[in-house]
Amino acid sequence: MLGVLSGFFVVWAIIGAGWFVARKQLLGANAQNVLSRLSFFVASPALLLETLANSDLSTVFSSHLLVITVSSTVIGIVSFAVFRWVRRREFSESLVASMSSSVANSANLGIPISVFVLGNASYVAPLLIFQLALFTPTYLLMLDGTTATAKPGAARVLQFVLPVVTNPNIVGSMVGLVLAMTKWHLPELVMQPIHLIGGAAIPAMLMAFGISLQGSRPLKADDGRRFDTLLASVLKLVAHPLIAYLFARFALGLEAHALFAAVVTAALPTAQNVYVAAQRYQRGIVVAKDTVLITTVVAVPAMAIMAALLA
Repeated sequence: MLGVLSGFFVVWAIIGAGWFVARKQLLGANAQNVLSRLSFFVASPALLLETLANSDLSTVFSSHLLVITVSSTVIGIVSFAVFRWVRRREFSESLVASMSSSVANSANLGIPISVFVLGNASYVAPLLIFQLALFTPTYLLMLDGTTATAKPGAARVLQFVLPVVTNPNIVGSMVGLVLAMTKWHLPELVMQPIHLIGGAAIPAMLMAFGISLQGSRPLKADDGRRFDTLLASVLKLVAHPLIAYLFARFALGLEAHALFAAVVTAALPTAQNVYVAAQRYQRGIVVAKDTVLITTVVAVPAMAIMAALLA
């Protein structure tokens, strides 16, 4: 338990440093974007490549992947039904609200939590691969088909295939998995710079998040979506990990650290790319933006409580 709390402290300390940097304007107005792009395009792929290359594949492709698939799918369907037929939102807005309730931040916060709290970045790899390769493209395909942005034929297929196969984190993960499967080790001269670059991933991610907290004020009454935002946040931080717990504990019989890892992974906050999708399709922008912020702020203390309950 002490090790878990220490991990959360490290995460919040780096987030706090990012917030302080933003408040004092030490790195300029574009610091968050630079740090986010550095981690996404350069450092995170290197970290995932090195981690997965040295991982046990039975950990990556295990019952943990099944828990992620089942819990994400169930909460996605349930949340869509709630927003569509209970809240009476139009179809595409309900899809964005459903994404806000089910698509987790597998990279920017998932990787640091996986390293410092769960002890290994490989715990987040199944979530990252599942979401980027299948879950998120499915949502985008449905949004594309129900808005004016739909493209015909091959162009439409490429629109969803290319972001997946060219995503740096997917590429880094795939290279790492191939190395692990073949038991082939890259020369130390190659792995050393990869190791050093990957070391920048977690500080850059967490500081970028801390910078984003400066000046953010969600849940404005005049937006008209305050209840929807709170509902999506509760579904993401309470219902999603609860479903993961029930399935992992009683359907798969997971216990101890394996159970804790499954629950914590499901409790990760809403992914920032949900807001990007909302802007792209001009649907559910307020709910997406505010849910990302609220769940990201609340997620770490919520996971600390889960750690205490499951200890």
